[in-house]
Parts: sequence; structure tokens; C-alpha cells
Amino acid sequence: MEPRNFDGEADRPRSAGAKQTGRVLVIGPYLRVRAGGADAQSENHVQRDAEARLDEAAGLARAIDLVVADAIITPISQIRPATYIGKGKVEEIAALAKSLDVELVVMDCALAPIQQRNLEKELQAKVLDRTGLILEIFGRRANTKEGSLQVELAHLNYQRSRLVRSWTHLERQRGGFGFMGGPGETQIEADRRLIQERISKLEGEIKKVQATRRLHRAGRQRVPYRVVALVGYTNAGKSTLFNRLTRADVQAADMLFATLDPTLRALTLPHGGKAMLSDTVGFISNLPTQLVAAFRATLEEVLEADVILHVRDISHEDAEAQQGDVDAVLRQLGINPDDSGRIIEVWNKIDRYDAEQREELLNIAARRPEDHPAMLVSAVSGEGIDALLAAIEERLAAKRTTLDLSIDAADGAGISWLHRNAEVLAKELHDGRFDMTVRVDETKRDIVVNRFDAVPRVA
Repeated sequence: MEPRNFDGEADRPRSAGAKQTGRVLVIGPYLRVRAGGADAQSENHVQRDAEARLDEAAGLARAIDLVVADAIITPISQIRPATYIGKGKVEEIAALAKSLDVELVVMDCALAPIQQRNLEKELQAKVLDRTGLILEIFGRRANTKEGSLQVELAHLNYQRSRLVRSWTHLERQRGGFGFMGGPGETQIEADRRLIQERISKLEGEIKKVQATRRLHRAGRQRVPYRVVALVGYTNAGKSTLFNRLTRADVQAADMLFATLDPTLRALTLPHGGKAMLSDTVGFISNLPTQLVAAFRATLEEVLEADVILHVRDISHEDAEAQQGDVDAVLRQLGINPDDSGRIIEVWNKIDRYDAEQREELLNIAARRPEDHPAMLVSAVSGEGIDALLAAIEERLAAKRTTLDLSIDAADGAGISWLHRNAEVLAKELHDGRFDMTVRVDETKRDIVVNRFDAVPRVA
């Protein structure tokens, strides 16, 4: 009999074969949304297309090399306290998992510990919820010591709440000596204590990481380098854009969470100025709170950034919902996503559109308010990159002063200093002197004024 989804529609064809390592069944237990109901407007993820949500969940599973045997939507009218989904659906999933010979069932939702335990008993398979799956991906992708510390901290906080399971090693141990000793602490209590000790140690190490980052930022501020940070939904093309802007070689792949560890590179602006560009971890809908808390040390680069580039995959069918998810995480970090003076919205992957569609997209962008522009780019082809760099420079220039000065052409040291420490906007030779227009950070304004008799440019 051909397997069907739980709404009665014929399911996608699936290949049969011998059991493979890491075969997984992905289940999308999504609440039915009542038209016009409060639920339809309360959360961004509720507004998402169910198929797109399921595809994303399957993509998360494939990101850690799991073989997705099938992915199925199971609409539910309410969340059941014991198993999240109803008894009948549990039985259907159990039969399907057995027929597909899967080792793991991924539930695209956040399961309570008791729900996860009950499902594992009923399905006779390992069960992983969305939070656990994302933590597994982060564990695989963390390459630096800092990233590993943060992932381990998030994982332990998650595990600590899961110690309700009745594994055989959690039975009560005997305390004291011989047969006279009374009952000792349970293994579950010992595990919880060891986890808490490890958490405390990790938090101490992460505080050291934060202190080191503060020192690095202080060093950049003395130079000073302004910071531009990339944020966006995972797989929006941030790393590809990062490579395009900085000519770096950060890993960029068409998969969820291809890169995890933060990276900083120098960014050269159109008039020769320098900034530091930071590539950060991608966001995702229902990002586990453990990860938001654990990665605050990394995301401090975003908090301290002068300009934030919100990179969007404008070709994605759920682009609007993804924008809402990113905005929600920014708010958790204390950043106002509507701060047009600091945030530039970047519509990436326009190379996926034909000429007619691209023209329509340009018209949509042109109708946006002047203080909320959208920069259309293709990180792959390079289209729109020059305009984006100019927009970044303009935002950074708002905090800088433009000065006019005249310097002897023979003063090579002075001219060199200006090129290193300021943006040279114009430079013309007249009668053995260079008439220059430069833009400098406020911290160096007085130095340029005093050393070169510079005067502020009249608007």
C-alpha cells in the first residue's frame, strides 16, 4: 500500500532499499490556524507556508548528513500534554517509522522532556525536537574554541532539562559501605550536579572570551576601525556576500548553517577608508533561547557595530516571514530593527530573477520610504555591490567630519598619514601644494585640524 500523509493526500514517492546509517523521518506537527484568529497574527512562524517549514526542517536534518527517508506534515488542532500530537497520529507515525526502518524521528517543534520520552516509548525510535536538531548542527559546525564553548553551554542547559528519562543508568545507587549503607544520591541527581559544575566552568571561560573580545574592540576603537556586521536568516547568502566584499575565503555553501564561527575581515570603502566586516551566525525561526543566550559573546560584534547589514534571500518564498524572525532575534539582543540610521536592508540573490522580475523588484524597492531603502545585490555575480559599498560609506560618514586642507607636495610623511588615517575624497595639485578634502573620525578631527590647518567643509 502506498504510504499517504495524514491529511489523506498521496505522499511523495520515496525510494526503498536497505537500511542506511542515519535514516530519519521528519514530522511537521503544525497547528491549524483559524482564519482571522489571534494565532494568525501572534507569531511570524505561524504565517509560514507549511511545506516551506517542512522543507526547512528536512534541510536541517540533511545539514548533519542524515538521510531523510520521508518528511510529512501532520496538522493538529491542539497540543497534547503527553505526546504533543494525538494518539491516533502517534500510532500512524509509529507504523510509518517501522515500515521505513528509520533510526530517528525529528519533530519540527519544541518538545517538553516528558513529551519526548513518551514519544520515544511509543515510536520505538530516538526522537529529536527542533531545538535538539539545531544544537546538533551547531555542535558539528563549531570549529573555534569560542564556538565550541558556546555550543557546549547551550547543549548542557538543554540536557539538564532532559534528565527525566528513565534510562537504566539513572537507577538509585547505594551509599555507605557494605550492606549497611543507606540509599545514596540517585544517578540522575549526580548527573544533574556534574552538568551544573560543567556549566559553571563554561560560563567562566566564556566570560574570559568576552573580556578578550572587549580588548580587541578597544584596540580597534583606538585605530579606530568602524564595524559593519552581517546578520540574516541562515542560508541568506551572508558568507558569500562577506567573501565578495572582503575577497576572503570563508566557507559558503547552499545549506543551513554552513558557517557558524564569527569572522572579521578588513573592508575597503570606495574612497579608501577602512572598516571591519563581521560575519555572524545565521538566525532561524524558533531559534532556541539557549543558543541566543550562549552566543551573546559572539553577537556582541553586532551590538557594537556602527552599521548592520540585514541580508535577505529575497528569492525565498518565505522571505517576509524570515525577515520577521531576524527582527525578533535583533529585539532579543536589544537592537531596534527599525533603526534606519544603523541598519541597511540587503536584498540578495537577485540573480535568480529574470529581467522582467528584476525590474518589478526594483520598482518595489523604489517605493520604499527614503529612510528605509533596500539595496538589491547578487553576492554571486557582484551586481549591486558598488552601490552597497557606497551606502555603507554614506552611513559611516554620517558620524564623521569632512575637512578641507592644503599641504605641501613635498610633505610625503603628512600625505601618507592622511591616506592611512582618513578617507581622501579629493586631491588636486596647485602650485606645488595639494588641495585635499578628507573625511575623518571624530577622534582624529582635532589632530587633522591642528596639524594641517584644516577647516570644516561648508555644506
